[in-house]
Amino acid sequence: MKSFRYELHVNTPTRRAFINITPKVEQVLSESGVKEGLCLVNAMHITASVFINDNESGLHRDFERWLEKLAPEKPYNQYDHNGYEDNADAHLKRSVMGREVVVAVTEGRLDFGTWEQIFYGEFDGKRDKRILIKIIGE
Repeated sequence: MKSFRYELHVNTPTRRAFINITPKVEQVLSESGVKEGLCLVNAMHITASVFINDNESGLHRDFERWLEKLAPEKPYNQYDHNGYEDNADAHLKRSVMGREVVVAVTEGRLDFGTWEQIFYGEFDGKRDKRILIKIIGE
């Protein structure tokens, strides 16, 4: 069995962003040489997320509004966590959107359902973050 590890580095110019990382994951899968197995993609930071959904801009705006209603960024003093940093809302948003995804690899390709894509969700950007891509199989 093969094991392949890759770190993708991200630094968004905004506090919040949704980035389609599917093309990069597909490139890493190709480089791995794995034809049958599993591909794990996870955010290596507690205020970021990796999730699967549709690549549709209206949906992304809907996510943004929904998450902001669930855990509004401001006022900062509404959160006990905010003291050293003002990112409690980002921790909560990550909890809702999830840490990682696992996608089956079949015949050297990500085995997606219709419209599925892999996204990185940033909730406390403007700094360096990492995304782990770990592929295992044969």
